[in-house]
Amino acid sequence: MKKISLMGATGSIGTQTLDVIREHPEEFRLTAMSVGKNIEEARNMITEFNPRLVSVQRKEDAETLSREFPSSVKVLHGEEGLVEVACHQEADILVNAVLGSVGLYPTLQAIEAGKTIAIANKETLVTAGHLVMEAARAKGTSLLPVDSEHSAIFQALQGEREKNIEKLIITASGGSFRDRTREELVGVTVHEALNHPNWSMGAKITIDSASMMNKGLEVIEAHWLFDIPYERIDVVQHRESIIHSMIQFHDSSVMAQLGTPDMRVPIQYALTYPDRLQRPGKRLDLVEIGKLHFEEMDLNRFRCLAFAYEAGKIGGSMTTVLNAANEASVALFLDNKISFLDIETYIEKAMNAHQVIHRPDLETIHEIDLETRRLVSSWL
Repeated sequence: MKKISLMGATGSIGTQTLDVIREHPEEFRLTAMSVGKNIEEARNMITEFNPRLVSVQRKEDAETLSREFPSSVKVLHGEEGLVEVACHQEADILVNAVLGSVGLYPTLQAIEAGKTIAIANKETLVTAGHLVMEAARAKGTSLLPVDSEHSAIFQALQGEREKNIEKLIITASGGSFRDRTREELVGVTVHEALNHPNWSMGAKITIDSASMMNKGLEVIEAHWLFDIPYERIDVVQHRESIIHSMIQFHDSSVMAQLGTPDMRVPIQYALTYPDRLQRPGKRLDLVEIGKLHFEEMDLNRFRCLAFAYEAGKIGGSMTTVLNAANEASVALFLDNKISFLDIETYIEKAMNAHQVIHRPDLETIHEIDLETRRLVSSWL
């Protein structure tokens, strides 16, 4: 039995991770978890899964849960609690499913503790990929991708030699606004942006998908996970989300991983690797689907994807700025304080205002992250 620590238990990836644990109780046990402010859902999870450790965002919520579960669970809060969850002594695997750069420091601590990490938190690698990968190599820690695109590449690489890769081809659904021109994006609402055609995800990720920043973050993540230069990472629009990503080898062969749009598949693979377990649910039927469509990505139309390539190629602290400006801008859009297209404007302004620091340390990254968020807020 594998014991699981789960950061971000009430989010989209977190709840689907719990689905996998629930479906295979003989294989997995939840030993520690973190939640944000959804205390009612935390109560239900504690009752069902009986973890030994729970961390919440606010001190008052931790005190409430400690009174309600006085003997069965240890309850902590804040960053200290996140680190305790990430490094829980009984856990074999940490699933990093928190939203945003808050997952960075706990992930570094989990690497130091020798934990295998199933990573679904793009921002950890986008913000400080050089620190994370150096630490993982130094400790011999495995980083197993959970994002469907990176899991697809990881699966297609099994039995292959990485030196034979010519390029990675990451697929993108196109998001909520894939059929709209830039002119038609003026005045779009939060409700419209959250209406994703293929996937059921959290609000922030769905907005990132609509702006195509989600794909940009995945490009940066793929660069770090697979040690591939940006010039050899392509993105193609694929409406059906059936092919999750591909690898082109230098003998011209292309390997692709296909499946129905269900995040529990890559989550389960990360938890069972190198083995596989049975999964319930609909099987892929290509005859029923009939056709698959592919289109070139227009970087003038999807400017956030262009910003991500630019930030990645510049490197250093620029990807920290990209991520922080995006997180801050998306939050403002979700609060109806700026327009959808303002997200792009604020990211570009933040990148243009930044003086790049090459190979920043953790403290510098934290300072740049905070300063970028303050800068974005000041533009209101």
